[in-house]
Amino acid sequence: MGPEQLAELVDRYAAALVLYARQWCATPEDVVQTAFLKLVRLGTPPDNLLPWLYKVVRNGAIDASRAARRRHRYEAAAADSAPRWFQPSYDPTGLDARAASEALSVLPAETREIIVAHLWGGLTFEQIAQAVGSSAATCYRRYAAGIETLRQKLGAERPVRAT
Repeated sequence: MGPEQLAELVDRYAAALVLYARQWCATPEDVVQTAFLKLVRLGTPPDNLLPWLYKVVRNGAIDASRAARRRHRYEAAAADSAPRWFQPSYDPTGLDARAASEALSVLPAETREIIVAHLWGGLTFEQIAQAVGSSAATCYRRYAAGIETLRQKLGAERPVRAT
C-alpha cells in the first residue's frame, strides 16, 4: 500500500472511525491512527478492508478504555497512599488540614505549583521561575494572589506586620 492509497483511506474513513471509536474511549484519534499504522504494517490490505478497519478500531478503543480505567484505579490508589499536603491538626484553633487541602486544590495549577514549591519545597522565586519557565516577578505575583485566595477561602486573618 502506497502513501497515496493510505492518504485516500484516511481522508475517506478516518472521521467516521473516530466517531465510531468515541463510544468506547476518550482517545479515539489515537486508536484510529494506530489502526491505520497496523494497516500499513500488513503490507497487503485485507480483502474486506472496511470491516477490518472497524474491527481493529473497535478492539483498540475497548483496549484503550480498559487501560484508562486501570490507570485511573492505579492513580487513585497512589493518590490515596501519597502523603497529604498538610498534617492533620488536633488543635481546634489551628488550620483545618482538609479545608486547606481543598482550598489549595481549586487554585489554578500554576499558582498551586508555585505555592507548594515555595512553602514546602523551600525554593526561592528565582528558582521557581527557572523551573516553570517564567519570571521571578510573575511567580511572586501568582504566589501572593494564591495566598490571598487561600486566606479568603479559609477565613484566615492577615498577619499583622510590625512597623
